[in-house]
Amino acid sequence: MADLRAMAEELGFREPRTLVATGNLIFEAGEAPLSEIEGRLEAAFRDRFGKHVDILLRTAEAWKRVAARNPFPRGDGQSVGIRVMRKPLGREILQKLEALTTPDIKLDIVDGDLWVDFSGKPSETKLLSHLTTKKLGIGTLRNANTVNGLAKILG
Repeated sequence: MADLRAMAEELGFREPRTLVATGNLIFEAGEAPLSEIEGRLEAAFRDRFGKHVDILLRTAEAWKRVAARNPFPRGDGQSVGIRVMRKPLGREILQKLEALTTPDIKLDIVDGDLWVDFSGKPSETKLLSHLTTKKLGIGTLRNANTVNGLAKILG
């Protein structure tokens, strides 16, 4: 995480901070489009760490909105997750994914991002292997504890 913060500072981003070892980075940037900043971060990450990683950005307000719109707020923070997407998913994906789940797993699309209440350990479900970039597009899966922790840092 220290290397990730240092990379952001070298790119000119202000006050980079991380949440534990989640791979999430919070920083202040200028008014450049998010896609431009994503590209700069991806290139710097590849140069510094030797591999490509898709990086997805949200403004502070957008991230706080993500946390506030959790459709499964009563679920365990470890068993509820969100696949934050670069390009929004349509609701039609729900039918395909529901065919791969057990009745205790709940799914919803909120603002193009996929929320899942795994009702247990995500790693113990077949669904997890279908929540990939190859099958859904560029995105990243975070649990509700991480989503809420980042929102708290953002105020």
